[in-house]
Amino acid sequence: MSHPLVILLCVILLHQATRAVLMDKLSDSKICGDAECSNVLSMATALDDFIAPDCRFINVKKGQIVYVYSKLIPAEGNGVFWAGSVYSERYVDQMGRIGYFPTTVVKETNKFSENTIDMQTNDMDFYCD
Repeated sequence: MSHPLVILLCVILLHQATRAVLMDKLSDSKICGDAECSNVLSMATALDDFIAPDCRFINVKKGQIVYVYSKLIPAEGNGVFWAGSVYSERYVDQMGRIGYFPTTVVKETNKFSENTIDMQTNDMDFYCD
């Protein structure tokens, strides 16, 4: 293989590996426990299964524990979504991944933070990799 062809192939592969997508915003504002939305607001238990329709969301299985990091303030015409991460011995492949899910599939069981911050969402809140 010639040298320029190898370089071109490497560039194409690198581009494929770093492809990212900015998805539509689900809301313009959110509630968080801190400025980075890294503190857990609450814990919820999944009442039903939810299959993620795209990369902004996470799959939730009935009975899973979900740690909630932010709560979107619903825009007119949109549903109510929270961002969180699921934890379960049966679904370790999803542990640590944060994504959105509808509030209708969970029951909030523990609130950890009474002091919250209302913030604007940004494009990175809806970034998919």
